[in-house]
Amino acid sequence: MAKIRCTVCNLIIDTETIPDKCPRCGAPKDKIEKVAEDKVSLIDRSRLTNDLHMKLATLLDKVLEVAEAGINDNLDPACVIIFTKAKQENVLTRQYIKAEIQTHIGKGKWG
Repeated sequence: MAKIRCTVCNLIIDTETIPDKCPRCGAPKDKIEKVAEDKVSLIDRSRLTNDLHMKLATLLDKVLEVAEAGINDNLDPACVIIFTKAKQENVLTRQYIKAEIQTHIGKGKWG
């Protein structure tokens, strides 16, 4: 199985044959290229890491809910500080994830 990439929309898929048109954007076959062998393992490897980033972002949704519930509960100042800190770190970590994924895309480490 080979990896192909649409040069119009950058979709990368695993396939046995090059389709007549891009399944995402409809670009013609001449706009679809086989991914270079030296990039294939990088794409496979980064798929795992990118999936882990997305799983972490999903978990951060739950952390944000808990932090906001703790802030709203407002039991005492020390508790509010902890939940506020969790909320702040959540926002920062989300920005790190976005920046890292953007870097992966820019370096062709996406697929």
